[in-house]
Amino acid sequence: MNWLAKINLNTVVVRLGAFRSALLLLLIIAICLYSGYRVGNFYHGYQVKTLAQQQTRLSKLYEKNVEQSSQINTLEVELEVERMANQHSQELLKMMESEHYEVKKELAFYEKVMAPEKTVDGLVIDRLLLHPTASPHHFRFQIVLVQQQLRKRFAKGYVDFTLFGSLNNEPSQLKLSQISASTKKDLSFSFQYFQIVEGEFTLPENFLPEKLELATILPKNKWQKYQRLDESFIWGELLKNTP
Repeated sequence: MNWLAKINLNTVVVRLGAFRSALLLLLIIAICLYSGYRVGNFYHGYQVKTLAQQQTRLSKLYEKNVEQSSQINTLEVELEVERMANQHSQELLKMMESEHYEVKKELAFYEKVMAPEKTVDGLVIDRLLLHPTASPHHFRFQIVLVQQQLRKRFAKGYVDFTLFGSLNNEPSQLKLSQISASTKKDLSFSFQYFQIVEGEFTLPENFLPEKLELATILPKNKWQKYQRLDESFIWGELLKNTP
């Protein structure tokens, strides 16, 4: 840049004259303006091209994002449909299993009533059901009895049971009369085909039951001989089979 400092403008004007000096100055200004315009136009074109490329890339990314979002939404809908279908299938399967179980129970029950030749004669304890109540240690019971004699005479008698377990960590047994207000009349039955005997009892607080022994007693009378049917039930199984 030292050569520019050596240029004396007065000398240039004297040598070229005022008119030529003005033309030279205008030419230099025009060259600078043209060069600036071309350089600016080049950078402007470069920026426009770069911006267009970025916009194209952004548009593609946006389209890809929309496509992926749509795919995700579709997959979520399909997953929800599959989940609902699976849940419905599980519920339907459980319902069918429950209905099948109930039908089998009813079929077995009525087979005992209407087809006694398939089993032994006499009285049968079809089932014993326990129902825990909202009160602590308080239970309701249902005893389903079926009369299987071929001549279908009325069966008359009463039921009783004893609970075996532990009380205060000692082996113990409790008769129904000790834990229930039910009388012998409440526990009596008289039926031709079947009957349900119901009652309630309350266990002592520290009593842990393990087994229930049920007795169905038919006293001797004119139409029947003395019979006693005994059946044992595991306490845990009784609660497990509670409807």
